[in-house]
Amino acid sequence: MSKTSKSFAVASAVAAALTAAVTLPAAAGTKEKCYGVSLAGQNDCAAGPGTTCAGTSTVDYQGNAWTLVDAGTCADMEIPAAADGTQRHGALEALERDLPE
Repeated sequence: MSKTSKSFAVASAVAAALTAAVTLPAAAGTKEKCYGVSLAGQNDCAAGPGTTCAGTSTVDYQGNAWTLVDAGTCADMEIPAAADGTQRHGALEALERDLPE
C-alpha cells in the first residue's frame, strides 16, 4: 500500500467517524426510553434486577423494563388498567409497579 493510499484510508476513516458522531445524536433525539409499556419479553433492554437485556422482561407492563418510543409520546401511551382498575401510563424513569415476584 502506497503512502498516498494509506493517507486516503486514514482520512476516509476519520471522515466516516465524524459523520457518525454528527448523525447519531440527531437520530437518538427522536426516541426516548419509556418504562412500563412493553409486553413480557418485548422490552428493549435493562429490565431491572434479575434480567440481562432485550427480551428479558417477564411481566406485561413491567415497571422497570423500557422500550424506545417516539420522543414526547411516553406519558400519553395508553396501556390497559391494572387488575384493580388503576390507570397505568408509561414513564421516563423506572416504575415500582408490575414488577416480577
